[in-house]
Formats: sequence, structure tokens, C-alpha cells
Amino acid sequence: MFSIEELDSMVEKSIFSLELKGEPQELYNPIEYLISIGGKRVRPKLAIATYNLFSDQIERSIIFPAIALEIFHGFTLIHDDIMDNASMRRNQPTVHKKWNKNIAILSGDVMCIKSYQYIAKAPSDKLKRVMDLFTSTAAKVCEGQQFDMNFESAPFITMEDYLKMIGLKTAELIAASAKLGAILAGASKNIEEAFYNYGYALGMAFQIKDDYFDSFGESALFGKKIGGDILCGKKTWLMVEALKRAQNNQRNELNMLLKSSSVDPEEKIAAVLSMYKELGIKEAAQEAMDSYHKEAIGYIKECDLTSEQKERLSEVADILINREK
Repeated sequence: MFSIEELDSMVEKSIFSLELKGEPQELYNPIEYLISIGGKRVRPKLAIATYNLFSDQIERSIIFPAIALEIFHGFTLIHDDIMDNASMRRNQPTVHKKWNKNIAILSGDVMCIKSYQYIAKAPSDKLKRVMDLFTSTAAKVCEGQQFDMNFESAPFITMEDYLKMIGLKTAELIAASAKLGAILAGASKNIEEAFYNYGYALGMAFQIKDDYFDSFGESALFGKKIGGDILCGKKTWLMVEALKRAQNNQRNELNMLLKSSSVDPEEKIAAVLSMYKELGIKEAAQEAMDSYHKEAIGYIKECDLTSEQKERLSEVADILINREK
């Protein structure tokens, strides 16, 4: 097996070797820009890592489908930023702010098309299963985004509602990434399913950590302004848990803060964070992430894998759960 550092380097070099230029420049330059400002590359790294458990022959027919996941993810980010009216992504202006909304929409559309171009480079004997997985997952991501938008105007959502939404919007693509590597490697159906479940649990922890960073992260590391979700009135894991734990007067105050547009932004963020502290939300979020991390490792322990393979998957899980941005 390659080291984690070698796999990271392989993904980065492959992404920056993609031919993403074209005319008109206004359509293609935003794609190059989004790719160039970086990212965690979680999805392609996970796909190649799970494939590498079984083979060191990592050819283009393996790398390109893995990178397709990152291109598709980039498409969702461009469109999500428009819907959220976000101004920063990875400490840089979002595409719709740097250009405009119409350009951002079209560039996002091209990224989606490009993702299918690269996923189709999978080996011919695996292509149908890879395409079925990819198209099914892509639809689920869009379903999750619609639920997310619906929740912004919903007066109340349950934790079950929230977990279903992030399961679709975030966890499904990470689960598909883990399963993709198994499919490309020709692993057994049992291992495919275990890797999917492993990835799904990691995806849930991953999204809760993103929610956590929005309130308790460092802006310079996180790449976004802290408290952005609070100002947008988003129903994050932290907010849903806070509303569940709050007493009547606290719940009324939280709802007032969420709906208010007259409160000074910095005061609004400070007030919500103070309430989170009072309700023990920071600690609760950490416990939830730890629980999903433990669940992910549990799926691997039950697999017919070598100790070395299990250790690698534990290492990948630890990197995701212990990230600082």
C-alpha cells in the first residue's frame, strides 16, 4: 500500500493535471479557480485509499473516476454558495462573488458535466456499476440540498429531519467514495457494503464537524467567517440540538435571534454562542462526532480484511475526525 502522504500527492497532482481550460474563458476560468483554491479532497482520496487496500496498480482508469467525485463536489459548492449567498470559500471570494451569479450557475453546470466525463473513464467491466452508483448518489445530494433549503423557512425541525438531510447532502457522497474504491478493486459485495456504511458514518461526523467549525472553529483555518450559519438562520446540528435542549424561555430567545434581521450581526453570533455554551452544545457535538467515528470503525472490524487494511481505514477515519478545518 502507498502511504497516506503518497495518496494525497497522487490526488493533488492528478487534479492539477486535468484539462479544464476552454472558451469562452468566463465559463471555464471559474472552474480552474475553484479547483486551484484547494480543498480537503476527501472524496477522491477516500476512493483511492479503499482501492489501494487491494491493489497498487493505480492507473488513470482508477484515478479519473475518483477525481470525478471532487469535480461533482465542486459543482455542488458553486451552486450551494449561490443559494446561501456566501461570500467566502476557503478564504477566497466565492465564484458568484468574483464573477456573477449567471456565470457561476453555468460554470457549475459544466463542472457537473465534466464529472460525468471523468466517471465514464472507469474500466469498461466496472462502468455500469460505477455509473449507477454515481448517478444515484448525485440525485441524493440534490435531494439533501433541497431539504436544507426547505429547513431554512421551517419553524421547527427534529434531529431526525436534520440527520436525514445531511445523510443525503453530505454522507451519501462520502459513502459512495468509499464504495467506489471497492467496486473498482473488484472486492466482494460484503466489503462494498461495509465500506459504504463506513463512509456514511464518517460523512455524518464530517458534516457535524463542519457545523461545529462554523461556530467554534478558527476563521483563518476554516476558510469562512465564523457564525455564517447563525446569520443565515441555518438549521445546523448545533442549532437543532440547542432547540431540543432549551427550556421555553431559551427556545423563544433562540427563535427570536434566528428570525431577527435587526440585531447587530456580531451581537447575534455572540448571543447564540453564549446560549450554546449554556446548553453544553459544544461538548454534545463532540460526543456525536465521536459516536459516528466509533460506528465507522465498527463496520471495518466486522470485515474480512487483514489487520493492515483495517489499520489503514482506521487511520483515514482518524484523519477525518481530527481535522482542524
